[in-house]
Amino acid sequence: MSNLAGKRVVVTGGMGFLGKNVVRKLEEHRCHEIFVPRSRDYDLVRMEAVERLYMDARPDAVVHLAARVGGIGANMRNPGSFFYENLLMGVQLIEQGRLHGIEKFVAIGTICAYPKFTPVPFKEDDIWNGYPEETNAPYGLAKKMLLVQSQAYRQQYGFNAIYLLPVNLYGPGDNFDPEYSHVIPALIKKVFDAKEKGERSIVAWGTGQASREFLYVEDAAEGIVLATDKYDKPDPVNLGAGFEISIKALAELICELADFNGTIKWDTSKPDGQPRRCLDTSRAKKEFGFVARTDLREGLKRTIEWYSNEGRQKPIQR
Repeated sequence: MSNLAGKRVVVTGGMGFLGKNVVRKLEEHRCHEIFVPRSRDYDLVRMEAVERLYMDARPDAVVHLAARVGGIGANMRNPGSFFYENLLMGVQLIEQGRLHGIEKFVAIGTICAYPKFTPVPFKEDDIWNGYPEETNAPYGLAKKMLLVQSQAYRQQYGFNAIYLLPVNLYGPGDNFDPEYSHVIPALIKKVFDAKEKGERSIVAWGTGQASREFLYVEDAAEGIVLATDKYDKPDPVNLGAGFEISIKALAELICELADFNGTIKWDTSKPDGQPRRCLDTSRAKKEFGFVARTDLREGLKRTIEWYSNEGRQKPIQR
């Protein structure tokens, strides 16, 4: 039986892309009540709102997914606000969780916390061996501080906080806003826009030589909930699919799956970001039995199908 059965759980960011999937997985674990705070009601950057959230929800556990996020461009335009808002949300939620005596806090970090030139595959023990890639370092460092706080609070207060490091996510329901989207939804949107306009090419950022690893959103949610249920140690844990693909190969695969026969032009004036990303996922398998199930080709087919049937009709939310 799940340790989450009968528990009251707060999921910040529970209405978002990842959050909706996490809420569904928690429901499968028979949580007594899942409380999803809306940003219009609880501005988690403000301590007063965080205190009120704990008073209203009275949670046994908190899964902190809420974040100010975006791709390389959004990170370069908003380094200060990305740092400030992400840092304050996490720090205040953990502190108030301690003061309210919750049983568990699940902090969701980011692959951007790793050093720019981390040896591949990224091992959790390498997380402090260098400075993050510059274009998203403020965001990565803000989220990395939640690992420091989680471990410090465990040491001083016996506070059960865990820290997970998911790799780049994708899937149906992703953010396709060109101002804030990550590489997969950005490329899918460009392909569909080009097809609609009868254009024979799309423009992609960088050289295409950088590599990335991608985790299907339902798999990520499964990993987070398994860790929430079963993992209670101070060491950070990667959540990934254990492979890497170049951005060039990714763009070509998306074009193939979306039946786009045009060319890809590379805007080399734009940054590649971190040169390579691929995680060592052995700790997640060992500690709580998580293994990603969805291969990239199948996940991309589902994502493209969703965008074709539903995503294009949805108004962009900013």
